[in-house]
Amino acid sequence: MSDRVLVAKVGLDGHDRGVKVVARILRDGGFEVIYTGLFQTPDKVASAAIDEDVDAIGLSMLSGAHMTLAPLVVAKLRERGVDIPVVVGGIIPAVDAIKLAEAGVAGVLTPGASADEVVAIMRTVIDRSRADG
Repeated sequence: MSDRVLVAKVGLDGHDRGVKVVARILRDGGFEVIYTGLFQTPDKVASAAIDEDVDAIGLSMLSGAHMTLAPLVVAKLRERGVDIPVVVGGIIPAVDAIKLAEAGVAGVLTPGASADEVVAIMRTVIDRSRADG
C-alpha cells in the first residue's frame, strides 16, 4: 500500500501549474495523491486530509500568504486531534521557513527543488511522523 498525500492550494492563489507538477512528481514517486483544487480554506484542507486518511499534506503557496495560511492548516488539524505532517512549497524566504517550522510545519520546499527532493522530503516527514506517533 502506498503512502497517501493530499496536495492543496489554500487561499486566493489561482496558480495551479506548480501544484499539478508536484502532484505528478509525487505520484511517479510512488505516492497516492489527492488534489483538492484551487481556493481551499485551511478548514477544508484539514477536513479533507482527515476524511481521506492521508499520511501528509502538501501546500502550494505562491501568494505570499504562507505565514498566515500554513499555520492555520496545522492548527485546524490539531483542533481535530490529529498530527498530519504539513509540507509547504513555494516562494518562501529562509527566515519564514524557520518561523513555519516553529509553527509546526514539517518541511519547506522552495523554487528549484528537484523531483527527487520533493519525494525525499515527503518520505522523510511521513517516516518521522510514524516514528513519533
